[in-house]
Amino acid sequence: MTQFSPEQLTGQIKAWGKELGFDAVGISGVDMSQHGERLDHWLAQQYQGEMAYLANHRELRLHPDQLHPGTLKVICVRMDYLPPEVETVRVLQNPQQAYISRYALGRDYHKTLRKRLTQFAKKIAAETADFNYRPFVDSAPVLEKPMAQQAGLGWQGKHSLLINREAGSYFLLGELFTDLPLIEDEAYTQDHCSRCRACLDICPTAAFPEPYVLDARRCISYLTIELKGSIPEEFRPLIGNRVFGCDDCQLVCPWNRYCHFSQEDDFNPRHGMDTIELAQLFSWDEPTFMKKTEGSPIRRTGYQGWLRNLAIGLGNSGGGLRQIQTLQQRSDDPSELVREHVAWGIDQLTQAKTATALPLIEKHPRKVRHLR
Repeated sequence: MTQFSPEQLTGQIKAWGKELGFDAVGISGVDMSQHGERLDHWLAQQYQGEMAYLANHRELRLHPDQLHPGTLKVICVRMDYLPPEVETVRVLQNPQQAYISRYALGRDYHKTLRKRLTQFAKKIAAETADFNYRPFVDSAPVLEKPMAQQAGLGWQGKHSLLINREAGSYFLLGELFTDLPLIEDEAYTQDHCSRCRACLDICPTAAFPEPYVLDARRCISYLTIELKGSIPEEFRPLIGNRVFGCDDCQLVCPWNRYCHFSQEDDFNPRHGMDTIELAQLFSWDEPTFMKKTEGSPIRRTGYQGWLRNLAIGLGNSGGGLRQIQTLQQRSDDPSELVREHVAWGIDQLTQAKTATALPLIEKHPRKVRHLR
């Protein structure tokens, strides 16, 4: 085994991380207590909606060494996810197509990052010695964005996502809790959002009550993924054709002119999901849904939630009689949730409501011209 000084080991770990496909690696400490007041305020406003788990384990979030005893440092990693050939704006502009948040087109990122983090840990152990570690990928009480900022990977933008000046925000985060004596990176303290309000102004559902604060209850990603019941009617016309998540606040961010396209095969679209039509997805029976979404984050909605979202998309399509007939095929669906949203979609089309307008390009043409 090679003997490394803390400085040498830190440098080697960052190099090994890059070799394994991580686009950035940083080292954070374990004191997150300075984020407690902001967390408490956010929860007090009930911005978490039905995600009750976010109010649990406060002390574990603020003290990672309690979540995994023995932790001295946290290795934070970034992995870019946007495939180079995937269209974004053009799909949003086509009301007959289904828009799926671009991180969800391929394999479930939890699986990809967790596997890679485990390989990372084994590489470190092989080159040094066995050590105490535990990988996390958006699946435990971890303040991953503040932690990544503390590791120098970027700053939290006004849309609350992490932004990197050289890579934009189309990336995923993961953590490796460890007892290794590593050298912490300097926290990223600059805020390069300046006076820009593009992400705040473009949000279809006005989900940002103030800069840097997200009210998840109004966010399309929450409404189409985390919310398990009926989507409030006030939001349905605003959802447009977004059937799983929403990327609008990232699409208009000027820093995404510098985004890095991913070379990771796991994030390439499966089953043509990047350009598929709403009606085709709505025709899937449950076994087809389960087969097509195997290993995909889309499974999180469940089949009924998936049909609910698609019924809203079809109702917003302006597709006339053809889409009315598509929706009518599920008017007698066993699920009350599905029937409710199907009826809403039919009503929208019967009233000859036109397709929901996309303000993305009209409001910010220069900011989205780097994307198709």
